[in-house]
Amino acid sequence: MSQEPTPSSRRGFIKGSLGAAASAVVFMKNIPTSPFPEAHAAEAKDEPVYEPTYFTAAEWTFIHAAVDRLIPSNEDGPGAIDLHVPEFIDRQMETDYGHGARWYLQGPFHPDSDFTLGYQMKYSPRDMYRVAIAGIDSWCRSQHGNVFAALAGGTQDRVLAQLQKAEITLPDMKTNEFFIQLLANTKEGYFADPMYGGNRGMGAWKMIGFPGARADFMDWVKQYGRVYPLPPVSIQGEKA
Repeated sequence: MSQEPTPSSRRGFIKGSLGAAASAVVFMKNIPTSPFPEAHAAEAKDEPVYEPTYFTAAEWTFIHAAVDRLIPSNEDGPGAIDLHVPEFIDRQMETDYGHGARWYLQGPFHPDSDFTLGYQMKYSPRDMYRVAIAGIDSWCRSQHGNVFAALAGGTQDRVLAQLQKAEITLPDMKTNEFFIQLLANTKEGYFADPMYGGNRGMGAWKMIGFPGARADFMDWVKQYGRVYPLPPVSIQGEKA
């Protein structure tokens, strides 16, 4: 992670995330944040505010703050909070994926090895979040005087950068592994079909011109440089 991208580069970063994992993080300065900004949008639409089923209140606040810094809203389009990415991640933790049902989690572990040996921790995704968030908040209290979610945006960016570079050490936890997990789940929630909780209103799809689950759009595949004229459709038939 080197220089901070300009706002105009955000769309390119988001588009690139569709094909490959990002090697850098989008951090934006001076963006006002709130732990639960999507609550106001829900009230405006007369829909209930989502209550997490896995994350505790402290973890939920951390998730909101972290994903808001990873994909903030700006003039290019909605951010992770706007598209209910925290809801996606919480629901994801209750699936087989969240429980690590298909992961090999038996020792021996070699946490200091390089990535050629694959994942080298004992935690399922849900356990990783629980352990890492508690450790990061404790570290932030000792280094910055408060938990992660209560820090200024610029400080949060620096903490996330330290996690990405494994510059924060936690017992039994490779913080760069947690950062990879958090960033991957954030992007998944941003682009997933709305039936899984994120990408509310297909906002990410509309931003990049993705047709979604339309039955047939092959006649547009080779029409380079032209904007697809129809709105996206979700798996359940919802139209944007």
